[in-house]
Amino acid sequence: MRFLAIIATLIALFPALTTAQERPNTILVLDASGSMWGQIDEVAKITIAQEVVTNLLQSFPADENLGLTIYGARTRGDCTDIQTVVEPGTGNRDAIAAAVASIKPLGKTPMTDAIIAAAQALRYTEDAATVILVSDGVETCNPDPCAAARLLEETGIGFTAHVIGFDVGADAEAVAQMQCIADETGGRFLTAANAAELTAALETVAAAPEPDPVAQTGQITFMAVEEGQFIAMDEPILWNVTAPDGTSLITDKTAPGFTQDLPVGDYTLTALRIKTEDTVTVALRVPPAPGTISVAFPVYLPKATLDAPDTAPGGSTVQIGWVGPDGQNDNIQVGPENDGGSFSYAYVRDTNPVSLTLPWDPGTYEFRYKFEDREIIATRTITVTPGTVTLDAPDQAAIASEISVTWTGPNAPLDTITIGKVGDDGYTDYGYTSEGSPLTISMPNEPGDYELRYKFRDRQVIATRPITVTAVASGLVAPDTAVAGSNVTVGWEGPGANTDFIGVGKPGDIAYINYTYTRDDNPLVLQMPLEPGTYDIRYYLGGDNTILTSRPITITALKVGMTAPAEAVAGATISVDWTGPNYNLDFIGVGTPGDNNYINYTYTRDGAPTELQMPVDPGTYEIRYYLGQDNTIAQRIPVSVTPLKVQLVAPPVVALADGMVTVGFDGPDYNLDFIGIGVPGGNDYATYTYTRNGNPLQINLPDAAGSYEIRYFLGQDNTVVARLPLEVTK
Repeated sequence: MRFLAIIATLIALFPALTTAQERPNTILVLDASGSMWGQIDEVAKITIAQEVVTNLLQSFPADENLGLTIYGARTRGDCTDIQTVVEPGTGNRDAIAAAVASIKPLGKTPMTDAIIAAAQALRYTEDAATVILVSDGVETCNPDPCAAARLLEETGIGFTAHVIGFDVGADAEAVAQMQCIADETGGRFLTAANAAELTAALETVAAAPEPDPVAQTGQITFMAVEEGQFIAMDEPILWNVTAPDGTSLITDKTAPGFTQDLPVGDYTLTALRIKTEDTVTVALRVPPAPGTISVAFPVYLPKATLDAPDTAPGGSTVQIGWVGPDGQNDNIQVGPENDGGSFSYAYVRDTNPVSLTLPWDPGTYEFRYKFEDREIIATRTITVTPGTVTLDAPDQAAIASEISVTWTGPNAPLDTITIGKVGDDGYTDYGYTSEGSPLTISMPNEPGDYELRYKFRDRQVIATRPITVTAVASGLVAPDTAVAGSNVTVGWEGPGANTDFIGVGKPGDIAYINYTYTRDDNPLVLQMPLEPGTYDIRYYLGGDNTILTSRPITITALKVGMTAPAEAVAGATISVDWTGPNYNLDFIGVGTPGDNNYINYTYTRDGAPTELQMPVDPGTYEIRYYLGQDNTIAQRIPVSVTPLKVQLVAPPVVALADGMVTVGFDGPDYNLDFIGIGVPGGNDYATYTYTRNGNPLQINLPDAAGSYEIRYFLGQDNTVVARLPLEVTK
């Protein structure tokens, strides 16, 4: 990006009483850098600038000093390419117009230095001067246009820069720089996207009157905060504002915060926090625009005290009494002296005194009261003396066996006894000391050298005891073959730990299909898989299911048979004769082909033959022998379910005065079948009577007159198999 900079004072519209001597001197600085060849509506920006400036020159008063400075017109890449081609003076409008018309853009954009050069040419430190800057991009030479503008404002007399952003679009950096230049010098910032808007913007700033020479004031909002906070304090603050000559502008004003107009200038602000008597003094600059000054006081810390023993054994739990603000997040903690870390803590909201567990390692520690869990407002030291811990257990034990471990120790929350391999931080089993002494610990499933460990708070090992884990004899006694799904007797030899079990699974797969815990018996009963084939019976060590020993077994196929009618009426109960293993939970069921679910069933334990109810919907079904172990179907035979023939006989119209209607029927009269009366279009009923009550039977009428249906319901699932219209009158 390059800059188009036009620095001038265009005051053709000044009031008639304004004399030439009262107007500031004027100079025009025009950008001749390469970016000026960029186009707007197919017209080069330099062409637009030449035409706009030439037209506006006609509006300048003939008696006003005016000059022209150009930059970037002679060499490429040169930040010093700045020249004043027409010195400030009167009667030189044609010379300025000719110089503007001859510009051929070429070089860089030393915009800031051009402003400084123009200001110097105007003797800005001796006379009033106003700047109008029209820019199309960011500074390419001076790193800080804001700082340069601020210095010109501070060192000049009545120095003002108005800025017009010409074709800046969405260039946030350029807009920010331009706004800053205008703000720092008390000028205005406008934007222009084409020739018409550039003309209008120049006319606007040209018509702007000079600042009122009367003293300016600025509105200042005073606010007090605590250090690191961004919320205004809500407590009395004593405020004083003093001028450099000692004059007091604000004296002993007491308020949390307030807003007041003050003359523009530099002052000294003193604020006193009455609650703590903390005083803060800062420099106050009042600008013409509204502003805010925040005074930061040290964070208020209330007082607290702690009461605790001077010494205690490592790992012990001590009581700490406290007096303090009792905030919601206030807590007391213990940690190394002169170290910010904490070992344990407790919120004061829970109780007084609080209980804390001390570190195990001897040394000097301190209790701390932390206000709102941020600031330490009280401390008390404590000397931690050596604690005591012991472990008593057998020198050796068999794999997977359970032993008793007697212990003494701090018994702090989360203290544990663990067992793990020597030189390995991991463990195979553990128990919390809170469960008492002795503790029951399970030995690992692999022989070797191990150690029992007392872990303080389940983190720090404070005592160990070696133990040798030995192998045990193992074996299994079971038949070589068994029928699928049958129960076999298995004798076993092994550790017999509480979670050990005997399982059966496929060779090469450590997963098991069925299992029984060794704690249940010896020998024990184990159910075989349903699929014929070769399997392994295994002794599994509990905990990690390690296989201690195994032996093969061959599973032979089941022999299952069924006989039943090939056809049955919907909802009828038929007799099914069967032969099969009659395992626990085996059952005979009926279902739809292609779907292994069943609609109705009966357990084989009820005997053979057994009674089985058919579905209510006609169609082709299967009668199946289900093995109760996992509902595997061992045998299937087809059955055809034929439709029911049901008829209802009743008068077409009855009166409410009669109270009941007589209904005859020709139907199956299955268990729980009933005849009901309901509103047409549904399958529900308002009144009903079981078919077992007779034929014909009496049914209560509904409560209101209207059109109804008499329906025959099958008791199996309330399926409606016959309907007859009925009109009920008053």
